[in-house]
Amino acid sequence: MSEDQAYFKISVPSLTKTSAFLPSFGALFCILYSVIFDFEHSTATHCKVPNFLPTISAAIGEKPQIYVWRICICLHSTPRILMALSYYRFHTNVHVGKHQQLYTILAASCSFLHICENFALIVLTYVSSSENYGIHEKAFILFMVFSMVYMCLTCMLFGWGRTANGRHMTVTERRSYHYKISLFVMNVSCAMLAVYLFLRHNTYCEPGVHAGFAAYDYFTIFTHIAFSLTAILDFDDLQLSLKNSPKKSN
Repeated sequence: MSEDQAYFKISVPSLTKTSAFLPSFGALFCILYSVIFDFEHSTATHCKVPNFLPTISAAIGEKPQIYVWRICICLHSTPRILMALSYYRFHTNVHVGKHQQLYTILAASCSFLHICENFALIVLTYVSSSENYGIHEKAFILFMVFSMVYMCLTCMLFGWGRTANGRHMTVTERRSYHYKISLFVMNVSCAMLAVYLFLRHNTYCEPGVHAGFAAYDYFTIFTHIAFSLTAILDFDDLQLSLKNSPKKSN
């Protein structure tokens, strides 16, 4: 094989779409399977009020849903970590002037939080709420905190870096930035509403409130997945490849 011929090649947008499809498919499969084949058990609440939607934790905590969810999360984890590392280079590839050191530290923190979020997701995936509720709950809280701070930093760094030194965003960069801001606001809003409905359900046990919590739980997850899809715009012309490197001459 010649030195410039790749063993493997995939575009970053295709890798991003695949990485987003896996958890989306896993979540939808688990929810639909639970509603169709395990409705009463998956929608049961501690105070036995009427409920018509399972939470994500309930949907992914039973068999065979748990196997599908674990496979999807396992397969999507490596691309997510690669994207986290790639975004560090993406952000630090620009110069912002006298605050460059702070900008670089924030970019490193952003990528680190992205990786931590991914590991928290793996923990809450492989330790179900029925197996160890304490660890599952803590991993979920860490996942939400890491993901929100990561998204906030991403929006801040994108706006700062793409407009540094009087530079104007391109049309594609502006679209990506607006999508990021919108999805971040939607994600935080849905998460706050989910927390409110969860606490209200535990306090008053009103019919339908737990279903509302589950619905906003879904929205939180899918807005987070959509946020990751903005990488398609950021890396639209890049490819990931495996090939021979030129041999150094002695």
